[in-house]
Amino acid sequence: MSHDFLDLDGVAQAGLLRTGRLSPAELVDAAIDRIERLDPVLGALAAERFERARDEAARPARGAFAGVPFLLKDAVQHSAGDRYQHGMTYLREHPWVSPADTALTGRYRAAGLVLLGRTKVPELTMSPTTEPLAHGPSRNPWDPTRSSGGSSGGSAVAVASGMVAFAHGNDMGGSIRIPASCCGLVGLKPSRARMTLAPYASYWGPLTHEHVLTRTVRDSAAVLDATAGPAPGDLTAAPPPSRPWTAELGADPGRLRIGLLQERPSGGPIAPECATAVNATARMLESLGHHVRILAPGAFADADGVSAMGLVIATSVARDVTAWERRIGVPMHDLEPGTAAAVARGSATTTAQLLDALDVLARWSRRIVRASSAVDVVLSPTLPGLPPPLGMLSGDRPLSETAPAWTAMAELAVLSNISGQPAISLPLHRTETGLPIGIQLTAPYAREDLLFRLSSQLERTAPWPQTPSHLTRS
Repeated sequence: MSHDFLDLDGVAQAGLLRTGRLSPAELVDAAIDRIERLDPVLGALAAERFERARDEAARPARGAFAGVPFLLKDAVQHSAGDRYQHGMTYLREHPWVSPADTALTGRYRAAGLVLLGRTKVPELTMSPTTEPLAHGPSRNPWDPTRSSGGSSGGSAVAVASGMVAFAHGNDMGGSIRIPASCCGLVGLKPSRARMTLAPYASYWGPLTHEHVLTRTVRDSAAVLDATAGPAPGDLTAAPPPSRPWTAELGADPGRLRIGLLQERPSGGPIAPECATAVNATARMLESLGHHVRILAPGAFADADGVSAMGLVIATSVARDVTAWERRIGVPMHDLEPGTAAAVARGSATTTAQLLDALDVLARWSRRIVRASSAVDVVLSPTLPGLPPPLGMLSGDRPLSETAPAWTAMAELAVLSNISGQPAISLPLHRTETGLPIGIQLTAPYAREDLLFRLSSQLERTAPWPQTPSHLTRS
């Protein structure tokens, strides 16, 4: 039986369910069938919960996405009664079952989503590729010899291959947008404090942002409408939108000033394919009536900020390791080389050094905002290069080999993690062999509305392929 409805976006799937043309059980069973067929090849999931999902699909549900299948990234967000592993050999060998949902997981459930399982991540989300030693690599559906990106690589694989219409991701240094670029998806990192991190006060300092990876712009807007906003007691909150984000789809963005960032702030190289893609996008934007000007990349650079970010991450990872040792009661062992180095650095960091690093990040944030304030939207490649071959950045490689490539891969994406501005990766281009190239748009703080207007305009102008046809034939 054809399962073509799996290749629809989540809004369309929800519409079929609401009108009774499809039942939640049929949709969930079809998604499970596709996962069971494709996951042994692509490696998207860290754990499944199929029988619980079938039970949940059989119950009456409410919400904008009642009955739509969903996958939760196995990092930061917990789901009650399910294994949580965060890419670690440690938690694979010492199983931990989450006692409760985190607040955002509760919102996904309230929206009616049916959780089928949890997706792979690099160990403790430390890498821009998803190749953990604990679970094996997540393979790019467009070219299984290449990385799916990270740290939301498992979610990206699941969405790009049509297992689900959209899946959860989080973005600490590009971790939604990097895999979106690698796998040909839409990946929005919302504004800082747009999504609650409850029960945490923060995660990785000010760097972590939560949302989903999707195949269409409207799914990104619709899920944001269903899940955004603070939880009671959150220390910070982004200002609410003046109307639903879905109302921005198709709205005239006006004649925008677009700032083109066509070089890396560090001065490092950009692959010819990525340079060609971003310049083609600039021409497309000009043809739509926007004004494009080139920005000076050095205005976004901050070597001290890069070091401070590394220290904040290392301290946060060391804290996570200590917390897990306390919960499990067994010393952490078998850490991957990059994680072990971060834990060593973080453990040696004093409180004063951490506070100093946060001040450095705040100065860098203000510098990024100043550099982009002369334009309405900043345009850049999402990645400075193509998805790397699997094995180049895998978890068993020493940090001395992987760290420069990690930094380069995240260099353009990480700017908005520092500044807190919303940024989106759109799959507007392909190489001659069909490999996706993501284009990043960054707007002022709390202006997701502007990103949705411009992104939907580009989506109509240059539609992108939804899923690799060789994978989705049922």
